Amino acid sequence: MTDIEIQKVTAHIGARVAGVDISKPLDDVTAAALRTALNQHKALVFDDVDLDDEGQQAFARHFGDLTTAHPTVPAVDGAPNVLPVDSERGRANHWHTDVTFVLNPPQASTLRSITVPPYGGETLIANSAAAYRDLPEPLRALADTLWAEHTNDYDYAVPDENIDEEQAAQRAQFTSIKFRTAHPVVRVHPLTGERGLFIGGFAQRIAGLSVGESRKILDLLQSYVTRPENILRWRWSPNQLVLFDNRITQHYAIDNYDGQPRRLHRVTVAGDVPVGIEGKESYSIAGDASHYTSVAA
Repeated sequence: MTDIEIQKVTAHIGARVAGVDISKPLDDVTAAALRTALNQHKALVFDDVDLDDEGQQAFARHFGDLTTAHPTVPAVDGAPNVLPVDSERGRANHWHTDVTFVLNPPQASTLRSITVPPYGGETLIANSAAAYRDLPEPLRALADTLWAEHTNDYDYAVPDENIDEEQAAQRAQFTSIKFRTAHPVVRVHPLTGERGLFIGGFAQRIAGLSVGESRKILDLLQSYVTRPENILRWRWSPNQLVLFDNRITQHYAIDNYDGQPRRLHRVTVAGDVPVGIEGKESYSIAGDASHYTSVAA
């Protein structure tokens, strides 16, 4: 057990971790301490890490079984559990929680900086438990009752006529298997019991409501997630790793670096099936993700 130092970055989300070498196997006490810190701070930043793809995967495995890189998007060559988050392959400049369109989205994500632009390219990470606590009581009572359908096949913000051939191919790949899953809008975290808003960009429709009505309610709830007070704005440096709890955060990669090279590698940890406040589990409507992820106990 090393002397781990945890330094908060903001009041509501994020902490820097020092005093632990994550390139080496962690003992059980250290791994448990990092899990406790993740439960509390939702996102942990490790500086000056000496990791390659194999090392990043080994670190992520301390938190559970790994998923493959993505249900539909290709992995890094020779590393089926590693997703290249590369500016040349598209930009995730929308708020989302990773892969919520499948039945059991990842419980945690790791991002490691490979190529950092000289300016811009920050990743925003929002605390959706703080967002839930911020809701006025009548809105919270409403959210507690709602279920939302998440899908990877939705009406993107950029219309088809405004995208080029390469972007069209990327979009076709992303939706090559169409997934639809119903999740509770308020998810109970399995380790802490905290309630968080489980929505984001893949949540497209509220059960029982029209698309237009759904959009208004989702936008209203989302506005609490993206309050500045609930957000960590992380400016990347070389050789950093960020670990975040995918069950109770959303994130957004800002496209503000003038098209310069930006590359991160992502490794995610298999998650459990989300549960709402009444104990009801999410359920799949379309798409089988068993090739992508096991279900965490």
